[in-house]
Amino acid sequence: MPLPVICLLLLGLLCGCEQAPVDQAADKNISTVPSPGGTLIQGTIGEPSNLIPAIAADSASSAINGLVYNGLVRYDKDLNIEGELAHAWEISEDGRTITFHLREGVRWHDGAPFTSADVLFTYQLLVDPDTPTAYAERYKQVSKAETPDAHTFRVHYEKPLASALISWGVAIHPRHLLEGEDVTASPLSRSPVGTGPYRFVEWKTGEKIELKANPDYFEGQPFIQRVVYRFIPDPSTMFLELQSGGLDMMELTPIQYARQTETPAFKRNFNKYRYPAFGYTYLGFNLRRPLFQDKRVRQAFAHAINKQELVDGVLLGLGQIATGPYKPGTWPYNPDVRRYAYDPERARALLKEAGWRDSDDDGVVDKEGRDFSFVLMTNQGNDSRIKAGEIIQRRLAEIGIDVRLRVVEWASFLKEFTNPGDFDALIMGWNIPMDPDGYNVWHSSKTRPGELNFINFQNTEVDELLEKGRRTLDQQQRKVYYDRFQEILAEEQPYVFLFVPDALPAVAARVHGVEPAPAGIMHNFIRWHVPLALRKYTR
Repeated sequence: MPLPVICLLLLGLLCGCEQAPVDQAADKNISTVPSPGGTLIQGTIGEPSNLIPAIAADSASSAINGLVYNGLVRYDKDLNIEGELAHAWEISEDGRTITFHLREGVRWHDGAPFTSADVLFTYQLLVDPDTPTAYAERYKQVSKAETPDAHTFRVHYEKPLASALISWGVAIHPRHLLEGEDVTASPLSRSPVGTGPYRFVEWKTGEKIELKANPDYFEGQPFIQRVVYRFIPDPSTMFLELQSGGLDMMELTPIQYARQTETPAFKRNFNKYRYPAFGYTYLGFNLRRPLFQDKRVRQAFAHAINKQELVDGVLLGLGQIATGPYKPGTWPYNPDVRRYAYDPERARALLKEAGWRDSDDDGVVDKEGRDFSFVLMTNQGNDSRIKAGEIIQRRLAEIGIDVRLRVVEWASFLKEFTNPGDFDALIMGWNIPMDPDGYNVWHSSKTRPGELNFINFQNTEVDELLEKGRRTLDQQQRKVYYDRFQEILAEEQPYVFLFVPDALPAVAARVHGVEPAPAGIMHNFIRWHVPLALRKYTR
């Protein structure tokens, strides 16, 4: 889901990985010394929207872009910041200048040399008003960017920015292929050229994207030589493909994890993992719609929805209740915000206070001749969101609200409804970055089409808190600001925060080198390998 694109693969992950036992008896005589070769086929419910990171805001695009491109920095397996295209950096004492020292000898996939000019170009691309990006805000805080030489990049800020360093985890774009071009019309949107561990091979619309290992990658050639992402919108179909050997990796649904993977055959052929995802699922209201502009109505929704029922019934206990936009147990999380117990009577009373009564005894509350009826949307392929929508639909009917649930294919969901803000309410999810700066999602200046505050939430105090929070380097003081921010969200309920699901990936047991860590399982993907005797593809 949107937030800085390069971080999306890593920031949805946290520690506590749990690996199912796998019968390795058949592998006792197989050499496990890593060697290049083999293919990994991964299932994904969504097809990417764009493979130019600056203008892609969806997780399906980010999964591909994360293997094709690099940033200057990234999070390591323990969620500490480390260098990527930058091997070192210095931050001035006042926190307003960062000097990056770039790796030498790095080349783009087409053979062109990577230099500081590419970093400067990426900065200019992000702040260009003609670039339709949701990520410009942090780069607009830069007062000056310069390239003292081909391997040095320096940025200056007028005011300290708490997330300045990790903001340069953004994917660096190739100047020689994009400069002077209309980025929205570039062929790189479907045929990307990066510096990353994998090179683009092909994109068959509606079918797959294929990547191959970059033999010149600066951290060493990845062991797995071919990675294929297959687009399978239905998770049940995807699971059948996994079991039959058509896939090597997928994200399991809770019912698949808990009830369909305990067979000897599955345990023999796959490893499965469980860890709290760094993300949450929510019901968001379009605050442009008159139906949802009274906060008493939104609070009524919060009382009408039984969140524990969702955790137990949708996630089968594989998750926890959400109360705000931060992960429980992390430093920005405020455990003391207002909570809304499941209380249908209180929900009905709040609706009545807001003027909604069932005046014609048809079972639906109405006001000024209008029934309280709306469309609740979510995306195809996400069973948890669809099932949550069905349960919420029933619970809201109990308090006199008519909900029509609509499930839409992912790309259409983004392009036709979410990005232009053409919806009543929706069930979606956000990945949560390690830094709590929520400016792009919650600030009132970010409500234009294509930006991330697509529900049109506007609150002057929240704006001030977000501005202070991003400018403060002291973590304790930042927490004061973000604690208050969460209190306002809990009172206003622009979202009903539903749950924090567990991540539940399954990986074929023939794939070796998977190492669970605080950053999840993808942190060392280039070191995953398939022993020669276990390879089952000819290329």
